[in-house]
Amino acid sequence: MRAPTLARWVGDPDEFMATCWRAKPAVFRPGGGAYSPFTLADLDEALATGLLRSPYVELTRADAVIEESDYLSARSVYHQSYPGFADERKIRALLDKGATLLLRRLDQWHTPTRELLATLSTELGRPVEAFYFVTPAGQQGVPLHRDDADVLVIQVNGSKHWHVHAGPADGNWLQGRVTGEPPEQVMETTLRAGEVMYIPRGYAHRATGESGLSAHLSLTLREVHLGDLFRALQKVTATGLDLAPRPVTDDDVLATAKALLEHARLQVHALSPEDLVQAARKARLAELPPVRTPLSVVDLAAADRAS
Repeated sequence: MRAPTLARWVGDPDEFMATCWRAKPAVFRPGGGAYSPFTLADLDEALATGLLRSPYVELTRADAVIEESDYLSARSVYHQSYPGFADERKIRALLDKGATLLLRRLDQWHTPTRELLATLSTELGRPVEAFYFVTPAGQQGVPLHRDDADVLVIQVNGSKHWHVHAGPADGNWLQGRVTGEPPEQVMETTLRAGEVMYIPRGYAHRATGESGLSAHLSLTLREVHLGDLFRALQKVTATGLDLAPRPVTDDDVLATAKALLEHARLQVHALSPEDLVQAARKARLAELPPVRTPLSVVDLAAADRAS
């Protein structure tokens, strides 16, 4: 498997896929430390622009609900109020009280992250998204939960203590908070700056900041689910379909239904399970933010002067 981007975090991609992928959590210690395209300095810069807003920013605690009004503020432009902007003063106060700062979908608004994840998504054939967590020492931002994704945790600053529990027994499970008796714990570890942890899809986990201000980048490697497969099947079976959209008479409706079924049977007959999975994954990949096409007003102004 050729995956140089993945190799920066887990070493040999073939060995990773053979021994860890969907099978067990693991910690990796890349030579020279794990690379993160997003740093604490980038976070400072993002907040300093004044443009960061919900839903890209959130404050959380495992033991309490933090309302958006506690960390967001409205802005007034031409006497019109626009809510949802990150408020640095409020965020600092909540961090001082032990809250976790969560930045969502960096790949949608941070160019280096978007470019790196576009390459990784191509290597893996699956969409990859980015989230950034900042947690004070001794605090837990999220309770025990399951993610509907394989996760690579890249520790950027400080350290964090992790508990990872067994994954679901079958496909009938839900993402989100785990209630009731926790499943069997399969790993407990402290992740330090420059280290990487892999958590398989559906494995329950929780983490507490240990020393210093903990900051980590979470890369979520998404897999298709039943709904994705249904949508892909619908799209594949509709390929080449040429029928009137609104048949008029009862006979026309029946004839259209017959033609539709015959067309679908032919399409499905030629479709393998592997083809359907690839079609569903391709559709999910198409939802990722496109590679940025920069708008340079400097170049635009230069071209205008030259014309």
